[in-house]
Amino acid sequence: MKLKILGVIGLAFLIVNQIMLTKGDEFLQAQQIDFAHWFLLFGALLTISFSYIFPKNIFNTVATVLTILGIIAHIGMATIDFVIWSYGDDYVGMTDLIIQLRSKPSIWIPFMTIGPSFLFIGLATHAWKFVRTHPISSILTIGGSLMIGLAAFLWGNKFLVVLAYIIFSMGLVLLIYRKDKLNYHWLKTDGFGFA
Repeated sequence: MKLKILGVIGLAFLIVNQIMLTKGDEFLQAQQIDFAHWFLLFGALLTISFSYIFPKNIFNTVATVLTILGIIAHIGMATIDFVIWSYGDDYVGMTDLIIQLRSKPSIWIPFMTIGPSFLFIGLATHAWKFVRTHPISSILTIGGSLMIGLAAFLWGNKFLVVLAYIIFSMGLVLLIYRKDKLNYHWLKTDGFGFA
């Protein structure tokens, strides 16, 4: 039960992070503490609990590896964002740093573009296991993860990213609190398989 709560808290932290990012760079830079990226860091870390919640199978193994890669990328991204935030209102220095980081594909790709996507791919992979038995929550999770990528990279719309995070999170929460079909044969017996 505690793992489920930690997972839900992690998803909530990720949503709060995205809501704070919609307020813009000036808002973030004016804060005494970079709460947005602390929420990102702890939210990503807490999502590892999903790997222990879902049943152990090949989907779980693949999903866990992808999720861990995504968490590592989020740690790197949060670290880079903390450094960028530390520039305060020195936008020239901040821009120079971002240009420098973008010129290094070995940093920019795994930690700022492709790498963080593995968190959502990994968590959505957990949902594939339940497409037949829990289609609505699975589709919310898988569709939400796809929508996060499209809204962030293709459309560049921060409000759609927030909506996508909410849809994605709703799907995962529904999955972890799902009600599986009971084995009614067991209920009709004396507990030992005899009627």
